[in-house]
Amino acid sequence: MLFRRIYMMGMVATLLLLASCGDGQKAPVVRSVYFWSTTFELDSAQMDFIRSNDIRKIYLRYFDVVTTPQGEVLPNATVQFVTPQPDSVEIVPTVFITNECMTHIPDDLADKILSRILQMNETRDIFGVREIQIDCDWSGRTRTAYFDMLEQLTEKAKAKGIDISTTIRLHQLSQTPPPVNRGVLMMYNTSDIKDKEHNPILDIKDVQPYMKHLKSYKLPLGTAYPMFYWDLLFRGEHFVGIMHSDDDLPVIPGDTIIHRDVPLDMVLQVKQLVDKHHPHANDEIILFDISKQNINNNKNQHYEKIYNY
Repeated sequence: MLFRRIYMMGMVATLLLLASCGDGQKAPVVRSVYFWSTTFELDSAQMDFIRSNDIRKIYLRYFDVVTTPQGEVLPNATVQFVTPQPDSVEIVPTVFITNECMTHIPDDLADKILSRILQMNETRDIFGVREIQIDCDWSGRTRTAYFDMLEQLTEKAKAKGIDISTTIRLHQLSQTPPPVNRGVLMMYNTSDIKDKEHNPILDIKDVQPYMKHLKSYKLPLGTAYPMFYWDLLFRGEHFVGIMHSDDDLPVIPGDTIIHRDVPLDMVLQVKQLVDKHHPHANDEIILFDISKQNINNNKNQHYEKIYNY
């Protein structure tokens, strides 16, 4: 039964591709989402979103890689599986690595990441994995170590029939691309979260200066767009944190809570800008993220406009 499901998924994807290419039209956009939580549990609204929006891939955060106070590099916040893998949806295991880890990276980190992911796939019956994504906000200081690790991971994953992708932040577009199969351009968190005057989630003014590098970027790309909002707590000019619920951060008299979200028009303007400079970067569109809160906060027709050309 398992192999039949994988076979049918592949056949459907192939037929769609042939149908779109046969008449000279562009292939349909691959519709994807991020799931960024420590528990993989989908309620009826999330399942309905996946079905009604024809979601093909879920980039599922498996675990973080962090540095302990003792200087050890270890996995953290591993996802717990409650909901089984949805039918006809490909899971892309995604691992967030702190930049600090790259300053004293273990020689066997690539082996450990791949082995842990493969073990989790087997234990939780995650089938048909063809891609692993690594998310790291690397810098010029850590680039060499990070790229060396990615090169090892890409080679080891290739032997398992798995591609490696990485997130690409705007400031990284001017750098040499990572040695992986593909990248995902992150079109959110585009400015400083502590800036009270600008929208830190997405603003086309923050994006435009980097577009000159996008046109010549030598790595196949998909693009991720925001579907989330933040309530930011400030104490005077001091940024306290993100409000996740009414009582998770103490609010005292004089504090300010600033609500930040991204209007649909802004997302569509940025999407058009990406189209202009790198037409194939929107061949796959990933929305961050498919939390219950974000689905309830957005209108379904908004998703359709973002996914469609």
